[in-house]
This record gives sequence, C-alpha cells and structure tokens, in this order.
Amino acid sequence: MFQRRPAERLTVAVDSVLKLFLLAAMLLAALPIVLIAEEPPAAALERPAPVVMTERGREVHRAAWVFDGHNDLPWEMRTTASSSFTKRDIAQPQPAMHTDIPRLRAGNVRAQFWSVYVPAETSKAGTAFTDTIEQIDLVDEMVRKYPAHFAFCTKVSEIEAAVRDGKIASLIGVEGGHAIEDSLEKLRQLRKRGAAYMTLTHSDTLQWADAATDSAKHDGLSPFGEEVVLEMNRLGMLVDLSHVSDATMRDALTISRAPVIFSHSSARAIANHPRNVPDDVLKLVREKQAVVMVNFFPGFVVPESAEIMKELFKVSRALRAEFPMESDYRRERRKWEATHPYPAGDIHHVIDHIMHLVKVAGVDCVGIGSDYDGITKVPKQLEDVSTYPLITEALLERGLEPADIEKIMHGNVLRVMRAAEETARSLNAAR
Repeated sequence: MFQRRPAERLTVAVDSVLKLFLLAAMLLAALPIVLIAEEPPAAALERPAPVVMTERGREVHRAAWVFDGHNDLPWEMRTTASSSFTKRDIAQPQPAMHTDIPRLRAGNVRAQFWSVYVPAETSKAGTAFTDTIEQIDLVDEMVRKYPAHFAFCTKVSEIEAAVRDGKIASLIGVEGGHAIEDSLEKLRQLRKRGAAYMTLTHSDTLQWADAATDSAKHDGLSPFGEEVVLEMNRLGMLVDLSHVSDATMRDALTISRAPVIFSHSSARAIANHPRNVPDDVLKLVREKQAVVMVNFFPGFVVPESAEIMKELFKVSRALRAEFPMESDYRRERRKWEATHPYPAGDIHHVIDHIMHLVKVAGVDCVGIGSDYDGITKVPKQLEDVSTYPLITEALLERGLEPADIEKIMHGNVLRVMRAAEETARSLNAAR
C-alpha cells in the first residue's frame, strides 16, 4: 500500500482543516441571509387597511338593519344635560356624544336597548330602585319628545311594527341587579315599566350573584339568584350576563329556561379581560342558543388595552371608596386614565371578536352591543352610531354571507326575544 511521507501527511491535514474552515465560514455567512428571509416583512406586521364602503356593502346594510344591545345615552343625558332634551336636543347633531338621531339614522339603527344604568353604589344609599325608575322615565320622555323617530317597545311584534313604520324601536335594559334591591316584587315592577332585560350584576358582587370584577361570594348564583333568573323567565324578561363572573355565566346558562344574552361583551380568547366571555362558556352559549353582543370598548377588545383595563378596575374600586360622589369618582378616574393611556385600536379589533365568536359559538349566537355613550374611548372607524355600515362592509371582506350578517345585526337577538316570550307563555300557562 502506498503511504505518504510525514511531511506530505501534515500538508494534507492542514489543507483539510483549511477547507473545513472555509466551508464553515461560508455557511455562517449564509446563515443571516436565511434568517432574514424567514422574518415576516414589515408590511405583514401592520394593521389591516381602513374599511372602505362599497355599494354592495351599503345595499347589504340596508337590509341588515341594526338592533344594538346596549347604549348608555340615558346616563349621559342625566350626567351632562340634567336629563333635559331641551338642554341637549338629540334631533340635532351632538358631537360631544356618540349618539343623536341623525347619526342613528345614518347607521340604520332600527332597534335599540337603552341602558337605564345607575351606579352600583346607589344600592348602599338605598336609591338604586328609585334611581332606575327615574332613568326609565327619561327614556319615556325621549320617546314622547321625538314621536316621529322613536317607538317604545317591549316585545318582538312591537319592534317589527316600529321598523315597518320607519321608527327606532326603543327598549329598556336594566344594567345591574342591584336595581331590584334583593326584591322579586321590585323586579316585577321594573318589568311592568317596560324593562326588557336585566344584567344580573354590574361592577359589584351582590347578595345573590358574583360579578366579573369583584370578589366572588357564591361561586356563581345563590339560591335567591336562581329564583331571580326563573322569575325573569316567567316575566318574559331577558337574562343578561354581561358583567357577571364566569361561574355566574355557567349557572345562569344552565338554569334559565329561555336563551340568555350578553348585551355588551366580547371574546376573552382575543382580549384577556374578565368582562369577556371565555371559550368554554361560548360552547355552552352555542348549546343553549344564547347571543353574545360584541362590545366596542377598546379596554375590552384590544389585547394591550385589556391588560391596562384590568388594572383600572382595581384602581376604580379604590377610587369608589375614596370618592363616593359619582361626579368626583368619574373626575378622578379620568385623571388616572389620562396618565395611563391605552390604545384605541380600530374596527378590525372588533371584527376579530365577531369572527372568533362565529367560529366558537356559531353565527346564530352573535350580536352587536356597542356600549356607546358609556365608554370613554372608541376604536378608529367606530367613532359613533353612524358607523355600523362599516362593520357590515368588514364582515363581507372577511367572507360572511349577507344572510349571516343580517343575523348578527338583528336576527339573532330577535330570535332570543321570541324564545323568551314563548317560554313566559308556557311557564304562566302551567301555573
């Protein structure tokens, strides 16, 4: 066998090492190029472009008129206009608010749950029920003052008649079970005054139901809380699960004989805030054919903002204790928000929630619950009640069919109301 001399073997070894070194250098030089190529381009990280209305979008939205689950105009009027429609005439543009009649018409809002919210602290003062009645009186006054535009409604047949007449069907939603002051009789009185739904809690846990943003006391509903739900079923009053804890959601969905609503909540899988609905509950929503009506507040729909809002809820509780007067509390809360800015987001954040709900709960279980005039910030392109057509356009862009958009805009909540009316008839016939 031929053998190299020692010097030759050394030359070959050095040559091999040099070749390996050069090969490694070439690979290392190429590596950054490969990594850069795998990085997403900057354009892919940007938010989607603003929604632009098309003629098809306008046409679909004319058919898919809006039935919004929650608007706080009555409280806005109480706190900024002394409950006076003379002082603040909503037949005229009101740029300081999210809502006025011209913009309701522009948004094709044909039915609206007006929230008759009063702060949870009113229960401590013993005025929750009477203050709520005053808010109902305010809605009544609004309907009387603008008869060409509003019609007071409590059931589906009245809503359909109002829509045919070209009026905005006006319904009452009681925001927070503190309004009944632990009394089924007061619940019945609110129903007699026209209340179409009641949110079981607001910010505070009650003696009979746990809230999303307070400490739990009952692991959901107490036995009296179950009575409240069943009495609402008998009265034909929608059970609203916005603001309640996860356990309260599950209890009410299980106990209620009629489908329930979430009048202004979004998807927790998209924005991690306790005010939103988790996926395991969304599966129960599908099973029970309930409806989750998507909230527009950035603090609940924009992921980064939701984290800041979780902190604000803790701060708010401390501010409530320090400033019992509502005006003082709101002033101090605004100060905190000014020093802790959070992103407003845009319409696409809201559409993300709608599409997630469609995916998990199904298109038959999704609605719209803006929370206009009850929120301090709005997403871009959803600045006020005139902007609903942009949602229709965006949903078309996401691939939804017009018939499905019509369900989201008004059809699903009408279905739930019909079911609640039928349940009430059955329960009362069996008595």
